[in-house]
Amino acid sequence: MASIEAKFQQKPVSNMQKYSLGAQVGLRILAVVGTLAATTVMGTNKQSTVVYGLAIDARYSYSSAFKFFVIANGIACAFTALSLVSTFILSRRGSKPNSFFFLFLHDLFVMSLVMAGSAAATAIGYVGRYGNSHTGWMPLCDHFGKFCNKSTAAVLLSYLSFIFLLLLTIISANRSRQIQV
Repeated sequence: MASIEAKFQQKPVSNMQKYSLGAQVGLRILAVVGTLAATTVMGTNKQSTVVYGLAIDARYSYSSAFKFFVIANGIACAFTALSLVSTFILSRRGSKPNSFFFLFLHDLFVMSLVMAGSAAATAIGYVGRYGNSHTGWMPLCDHFGKFCNKSTAAVLLSYLSFIFLLLLTIISANRSRQIQV
């Protein structure tokens, strides 16, 4: 009977594992909040103004890069919220390196998605703010200041979320490196 109980006794959780779990939970919550805020700010971003006697609207949905930004951050928000739940499940069942490998792949995918959306929005935002004299594109932020400022805030929130996701990827990679082949 004692040998059976010895087989099923769980190893005590070390302080390092507690800190790792706390860091993962905190970073995942920050990443969810950051991507949700970026999605909301850009998704509600619109401005109307009169330029040379014409009423012109600026909306995020007029740019495919901004649409991709909103969709990428929305997907990242949902997947990171799901990974928050799986982190709690992994911590209760015991930490196996194989499980953390899948979490690493998940974090890597979500981080790459946020980075791609942020980069696309940055490129279009740069052209919108400064124009491109070689192609004849004029800067638009002179006329749509509120729109450009909100877009900049959304992109900065997304880059902040990218940093959180990068840290999560590093933590997950570190936790999964003990895989025995």
